[in-house]
Amino acid sequence: MISEIKVQELNAEQFIAEKVKEIRAVVGDGTAINALSGGVDSSVVTMIGHLALGDRLRTVFIQNGLMREGEPEAVARVFKKFGIKVEIIEAQQEFLEALAGITDPEQKREAITQTFYKKVFGRIVKESGAKHLLQGTILTDVDETVAGIKRQHNVFAQLGIDPQEAFGYNIIEPLIRLRKDGVRMTGRAAGLPEEMFNRIPFPGPALAARIIGEVTQEKLDTVRKATAIVEGLLAGRGAFQYMAILHDDRVTGMRDGKRDFGRQIEVRCWDSVDARTATPTRLPFELLESMAAEILKKVPGVVSVTYNIATKPPSTIEAV
Repeated sequence: MISEIKVQELNAEQFIAEKVKEIRAVVGDGTAINALSGGVDSSVVTMIGHLALGDRLRTVFIQNGLMREGEPEAVARVFKKFGIKVEIIEAQQEFLEALAGITDPEQKREAITQTFYKKVFGRIVKESGAKHLLQGTILTDVDETVAGIKRQHNVFAQLGIDPQEAFGYNIIEPLIRLRKDGVRMTGRAAGLPEEMFNRIPFPGPALAARIIGEVTQEKLDTVRKATAIVEGLLAGRGAFQYMAILHDDRVTGMRDGKRDFGRQIEVRCWDSVDARTATPTRLPFELLESMAAEILKKVPGVVSVTYNIATKPPSTIEAV
């Protein structure tokens, strides 16, 4: 049982100092690999890991082909300001091949997990000689996995999986006692700019968690374009998280007076504190109309745009 540090009990500066000490004790004189995705959790871990290990921390961004447009380069620029070099590792083909033909959500998550930890990171760790991987698992990830709601790709020990035995290296999880609000507070204390510690959450499986059915390059291109539009229009409105979901079945539409089977995009926008529960944000209808119009105009093949109004629970924040 992991004991939670609630945000009202959290002394962020003291927490960081303790985690720096723990990381140094575990890694010793060796090196560690750091898994950075640009999300809030991994960004905070990157700052703590850098404080602990300096140049003995090798930070890598896995370009799995599932990220938002321009994400790897944008994240690398942010961390360069802190003297942290981010290596972008190209692995798009490996992930697409691993996901080919899979439609079941849990099987997709497992394919991403195995490709991420066993193939890509396994190779990096073996080449570098590092014995440890830093990653941003938080308590909500563990809760949802153990409860069987959805398998979070970064949870192992709580499922009886020994990373050392399964992948050949130890995993260090400095944030595992925190939820999202505590992670943001820690990020601020660690010196991250607000654009990073206050970013909307982004799932570990990335855009694969926003494609219902098989993940293909064509579907990724579609949901990536829709994501850029949704994030551009909803930024700054104070919502906890917002996204575009691509549905699997083609739906009947009309173009130029003729029937057109096309794609359906579902928009989700959430109010929440820690992601355990969430309610749909009450967006102005005029905003929803303009968002739908822009998606229909700029994302090829889309003929339908919907807005989710179910709460969590019974819904979840991500669709897959």
